[in-house]
Amino acid sequence: MSLGRRNLRDAHRIVVKLGTHVVTKDGVSLALDRLNGLVASMAGLRRAGREIVIVSSGAVGLGMQVLGLKERPRSLGLRQACAAVGQGHLMAYYTQALGVSGMKAAQVLLTQEDLGDRDRALCVRTTLMRLLELGVVPVLNENDSVSVKELVEHQRRQGSASPATAVFGDNDGLSARVAVSLDADLLVLLTNVPGLYTANPQHDRDARRLSDVTEVDDALLALASGGSSGGTGGMTSKLEAARLATGEGTAVLIADGAEPSVLDRALDGEDLGTLITGTETRGARWRRIAVSERRRGALIVNEGALRALTARKASLLPIGVVAVDGQFEEGDLVEVRDGSGRVHGRGLVNYGSDACRSLCGKQSDEIEAILGWRGYDALITRDNLALA
Repeated sequence: MSLGRRNLRDAHRIVVKLGTHVVTKDGVSLALDRLNGLVASMAGLRRAGREIVIVSSGAVGLGMQVLGLKERPRSLGLRQACAAVGQGHLMAYYTQALGVSGMKAAQVLLTQEDLGDRDRALCVRTTLMRLLELGVVPVLNENDSVSVKELVEHQRRQGSASPATAVFGDNDGLSARVAVSLDADLLVLLTNVPGLYTANPQHDRDARRLSDVTEVDDALLALASGGSSGGTGGMTSKLEAARLATGEGTAVLIADGAEPSVLDRALDGEDLGTLITGTETRGARWRRIAVSERRRGALIVNEGALRALTARKASLLPIGVVAVDGQFEEGDLVEVRDGSGRVHGRGLVNYGSDACRSLCGKQSDEIEAILGWRGYDALITRDNLALA
């Protein structure tokens, strides 16, 4: 067993992307037997203490079924309508299926812009982190009813849109961005093939599955081509997503969602699918926070706050801040200093400098009375703080 496979046993925060051919049996109706098994596995992993985030395709297909459409719509507007109808039915399934196992589900619909904008991405991360802390299983999907990128990408792959419209807009890419945002240990891309092969196994009997890969390079991308008929992605899309995720320290497993107990067996180290480990280690986010030169200012904290940050791994609350240095906005990178000027860490601040000055030394429950609104209890939440 490779080191990468052994490390899967310790993966704590896991993003699982379920492709259209995994969620449905014909691109339209739910593949209930397969899907129920996967949900039961994910619920079991959650009960065992692991954090699970689901990124699920299938809304357009379910919308087609509800609306009685026999063929996948070519019209972008009709696809969006199908997504709007189908998403509620898709979420109803996950709520019921996870509920059977005693788990709570939360729907989060995203666009690529949500993860591309600094402030919005910070809000998404904070929401998902709180859900995970509460033991909830977030179920994510591209918000196709308002975002056309995924649907336009599907048209491009099918040859009905200009190549100029090519975007990183499918759930493979979305799941990779979410995994990076959450500093996930592992991203699992479940599809309808057993992994990446040295050649097309349908045409080459000598094609062999690649078990472990350390880097997604141009040569590896050349092995993959084409999209999937019912979904928006293909192996190329999955490798592009893997390159993004592994570059930020998240391992990626591409595996067959129809393989019995695929999640449990893979996380136990069994040689299933293609594991892409990358050369970066988890913690890239913290290093970027720690060494970035884009810091905008500083929060000066007292000794009590320093003890809470270091000993209890707490968030930085307003009560522990005695002064604010510089001008910055919500989401900017700021230093955490003591009264002598020594830097003890850096983090992404939840409030602008003027608001922070108003909150210095105050209790968190006073925030709304002082500012007129309350976004966060902490000036810097623990998951956005890197200590020196």
